[in-house]
This record gives sequence, C-alpha cells and structure tokens, in this order.
Amino acid sequence: MGMISTRVIVTVAMAMLASAGGADARSHPEGRRGVPAMVARVLPAVVSITTRQIERDQLDRPVVTPGLGSGIIVDRRGYILTNDHLIDGVEQIKVTLADERTFRATLVGRDPFTDLAVLKIEGTNLPVAALGDSDRVAIGETVVAIGNPLWIEGGATVTAGVISGLGRSNEQEGLPVLHNLIQTDAAINPGNSGGPLVDLAGRVIGINTAVIAAAHGIGFAIPISRARPVMQALIARGRIARTSLGLFAVSLTPQLAYVYDLPVERGALIKRIEPGGPAHRAGLEAGDVVTDIGGRPVKNLHDLHEEMARHKAGEAVALRVWRAGRMLSVTPQLEDYR
Repeated sequence: MGMISTRVIVTVAMAMLASAGGADARSHPEGRRGVPAMVARVLPAVVSITTRQIERDQLDRPVVTPGLGSGIIVDRRGYILTNDHLIDGVEQIKVTLADERTFRATLVGRDPFTDLAVLKIEGTNLPVAALGDSDRVAIGETVVAIGNPLWIEGGATVTAGVISGLGRSNEQEGLPVLHNLIQTDAAINPGNSGGPLVDLAGRVIGINTAVIAAAHGIGFAIPISRARPVMQALIARGRIARTSLGLFAVSLTPQLAYVYDLPVERGALIKRIEPGGPAHRAGLEAGDVVTDIGGRPVKNLHDLHEEMARHKAGEAVALRVWRAGRMLSVTPQLEDYR
C-alpha cells in the first residue's frame, strides 16, 4: 500500500474517532479529554475488599480461603456498597482505601437476591462516590469500570468500554440470578466485582457484578437505580424480606424450547427443585414450565420473580404449569428467601 493511501486511511480513522468523541463530549460535560481527571475524582471512593473464610479440611485442620473484591463508599459515615457474593460466609473483612488506609469492616446487611451488600467502616475524611441515574443511560454510551482485579498490586485498575445492552438477565447456575442488568464490554475480571461502572461525568451508574467465563467482552453491572433502594433499605433495617418457591429455573425462550423440543416457547423452565421446599411440597418437578402466577402470564424468570415480590412469606400463590403436554394448577406456599 502506498504512502498516500495510508495517509487517507489514517485521516479517515481520525475523523471517525473525532466524530465519536464529539458526540460524547456533547452528551457529557467531561468529554473524552476529561476522562483522566474524572477517574482521579472517582478513584478515592473505590475501595479494595479483602476477606478471610476459615474452613476445615478432612483432618479438621483450619484452612484459610482468601477473597478479593471491590466496593464504593456511598456515605461519609463509612457505608460501602458492594456485591453480596464477596462477603457470603466470610469471617473477616478488610477494606483498603486508595490512600492506603485500612479498616476492619462490619457487615450492615446483605441481599442475596440482588447480589448487593452494605459494609461499614469507622473513619474520618472519607471520600464519597456520586451516584448517577442508570435509567437515563443509552446503548453505545462510553463507560469506565474501576476495581481491583486478580490480586494486582498498586491500586485500582481502570478499563473503558461502552454500554453493549440494557435489560439483560444473568441466569447462570451457581451465580445469583439477576435481571435488568447493564451489559458492557469494559473489561471486568475477578476482583472487579462490587466496583463501580461510571459514566464520563464520573457518576456511578452500575455495580460491576458478573462476567460470562466463555465469552469475551461481556460483563454485567447492577443498575444503580435498582441498587440504590436496596442500599437504603439495608442501611435502615439491615435486611430485605423476600420470598422463595424453593426452585431453580431459567427463562424459556424460543431457542431453548427448540433445543428441548417443547411446544411452549415462553415461561420459567424449572431446572431443579429444593427437597422439602414449597415447590417440592406442591408437587412441582424439574422440566415443568411455569406459564402463569397469580393470574399474570409468565414470559420469563423475571416475570416470576416480579410477581413473587408482591407476596409475603406464608402466602399461597396460584401457578399454572405445563407438564408433558398438559396444564396443571398448583398452589405452593411461599417461604422466606435465604
């Protein structure tokens, strides 16, 4: 390729980047040139969370399992918002600030259903992150993820990307079932969980929470509009009452229906039943498809969870279930979500 052609390609590429940067600058006061300054303002409120879990081996000897994650200071009184899966079952929690101050943290409250938890440290002159409005973000918008991945020393890591999708669900078995997630291609690695996803103005729009191990460039964050009321409730009361049917299900899609050769294409496909739980006592089985709850259609797992949230533990809910070519009606009694 000749020199003139190369210059043309470079010129066009720079023009395209300038155009994209101009759009970002118009939609965000900071613009692309303000990213380093923005990050410098947010970093002090991002903390590293180190945990210790002590278990016993086959010879009854203590085995210490360390954990690493991130969090953000959301209140000058020392409240920190992070992921629940980081602190589930741990015995000790240490928080390290960007200025290298360290604190022993206490657990204020946790909500496994949304994978959110609130910790508290006792300190002075604590920096606080600004919370934004995730309801106003758009696909294609530039975002920055901040956290402490992979035990890398030297402070937090910053990665940039775009919002790749909105309203996503994460239904991987072994991970919290989450809905209405923000999808981003900003690199999120183990240790980033609990850290902030921020817009170009430095406002937190999400809490980084999960990645799909088999994929590249697909990470998820809990929208701050959903995290904020959970955080406030945990600070005020220490817990959130939720209900459970005692089952694990996934959203049934036309693609999944084709794979399993099912005549129904929408609903919540039950994959596993907890022995002795409400679903088990009501006679539900793995392979059943919940199509209706309380007279409301169930198109996916999110619909099922949303309707369950309208009820309290001890209440009975009417379910319509497809099983092997016929529809069944069952009425399980909800239990507390643990």
